[in-house]
Amino acid sequence: MTENFAGFGWVLEVFAILLVTAIVRLASKVFLDRAQQRADQTHNLWDDALVHAGRRPLSLGIWVIGISFAAQIVGADQPAEIFSLVSELRDVAVVWILIWFSLRFIRQVELNVINGHHSVSVDKTTAAAVGKLLRAAITITGVLLVLQAFGFSISGVLAFGGIGGIAIGFAARDLLANFFGALMIFLDRPFSVGDWIRSPDRDIEGTVEDIGWRITRIRTFDKRPIYIPNSIFNSLTVENPSRMSNRRIYETLGLRYEDILQMHSIVNEVRQMLQDHPEIDQQQTLMVNFDAFGESAVEFFVYAFTKTTGWQAFHHIKQDVLLKIGEIVARHGAEMAFPTRTLHIQAEPEISE
Repeated sequence: MTENFAGFGWVLEVFAILLVTAIVRLASKVFLDRAQQRADQTHNLWDDALVHAGRRPLSLGIWVIGISFAAQIVGADQPAEIFSLVSELRDVAVVWILIWFSLRFIRQVELNVINGHHSVSVDKTTAAAVGKLLRAAITITGVLLVLQAFGFSISGVLAFGGIGGIAIGFAARDLLANFFGALMIFLDRPFSVGDWIRSPDRDIEGTVEDIGWRITRIRTFDKRPIYIPNSIFNSLTVENPSRMSNRRIYETLGLRYEDILQMHSIVNEVRQMLQDHPEIDQQQTLMVNFDAFGESAVEFFVYAFTKTTGWQAFHHIKQDVLLKIGEIVARHGAEMAFPTRTLHIQAEPEISE
């Protein structure tokens, strides 16, 4: 009886290890819950990302380590070929758990930066690009560490990768062109996520929603998505109205020819109105001048810049300016001209009988 009990003593050891593992797992959950409460009370983006990224990898890591030790105990009493791989499998699992944690941490920091959970102003496109590069570097490093854990030579893998890279380069020229196109966008930053862009070369206009390694997604103003390969931007002229400093009001207005004597006073009063307008940028060019004798009107032009660059706000300001110009014209007893033609009929001479 004692011998039988001693023969199955490993069962108690395995049970004890699994029990301790469960207790440690529960303790880690309580610790992370309290850490999350403290992190929520701060404005630091790092502690939130650290707690969020560590929850699932830490839980899995505790179970992996506990189960691997239990498996080693079972393997010592029940010899089997699979138990000889426990140590290597545990090393690989720990490496991948660390990689998983790193990827989650970087992704969470990137989301915190993009969503503005910090006091420092950071470009969203740059944050996304740095996050993608870091995740790619960590993934490649993790693959190499796993290969090394299984006994593969890293130098041989790198040498093979160099030779294979040449063949892949020829077979995937377009893919590489798009990759380097994305890299140039991230480095030169002609536009960022959220910018309104358009191209005079192509029928492309809309808001940038995402800049990937292969394509850039643009949402047009009628809400249609456009997917553009990044290599296209290497030979494409792109306008970025989102980065304009001001919006321009440039209008040509006409008075009737019979109101030409009022032109000087109207032009001066319109200019003064613009100089006193709170939404007109006085640091920019401001011009109001009699311009031309038109076919049906004497014309003057208004040239000014608003402080705002917002599309809706600009049109409200422009409407206000034009209505005030109309009031000025009416106040001087003049009227806006519209296309007219005057027909002169010559009287026929009387014929004497």
